[in-house]
Amino acid sequence: MQADDMALTWRRYRVQMTTTHVFEVPPVTTPDTATDTASVALMTAEELLLYPMPDKRVELVRGHVVVREPPGMHHGECAVRVVVAISTFLHHDRSQRGAPFTRGRVFTCDTGFTLARNPDTVRGPDVAYVSRVRWAGPLPQGYGEFAPDLAVEIRSPGDRPGAVLAKVGDWLEAGALLVWVVDPARALISVYRADGSQALLGISDALDGGDVLPGFALALAELFAE
Repeated sequence: MQADDMALTWRRYRVQMTTTHVFEVPPVTTPDTATDTASVALMTAEELLLYPMPDKRVELVRGHVVVREPPGMHHGECAVRVVVAISTFLHHDRSQRGAPFTRGRVFTCDTGFTLARNPDTVRGPDVAYVSRVRWAGPLPQGYGEFAPDLAVEIRSPGDRPGAVLAKVGDWLEAGALLVWVVDPARALISVYRADGSQALLGISDALDGGDVLPGFALALAELFAE
């Protein structure tokens, strides 16, 4: 991994969002051109939930709608493998404990989480894990008003490091305990923890769940197998 890539701390890129297209919502503004946020009509999380944007992946970043194209097939396959691995682990763990419920829930398909208010930020990870300690009640109808315990971001070929690291920063600052940034093209995973520690894993390594998913392990060779 190059020195200017994901090995750099996410804090350095906290406010960058250069990989995405900002959809213009009247009055027209972007995070780069807006200088007086008090005079700009920013979108809320509730408005985003009802906003029509078919066949696109949409997030809200400090009140601005950010639109991305649907990901490619390698991206989708990788997301499925992560979901299956975590789900299988959770159900096996439940069986081993003889418990009525799994320790938590797994989400995919860019499930939205409201991470900040005034202005609102809604992020949608490729995969998320929410423990029952963090959220024990019925699932909300809209976005969760919290960060997941684990957020998984899968890089697409066109993603720039600064934009990905900005998302990592949003997750951790909102209370996520663990973030995995998966890079299928280079068979690498960058691990970011709430305590500030980081790790870079290669094809010969195994991914573990740490304190978030104790006992979970996934070999990168299995995750990235053709």
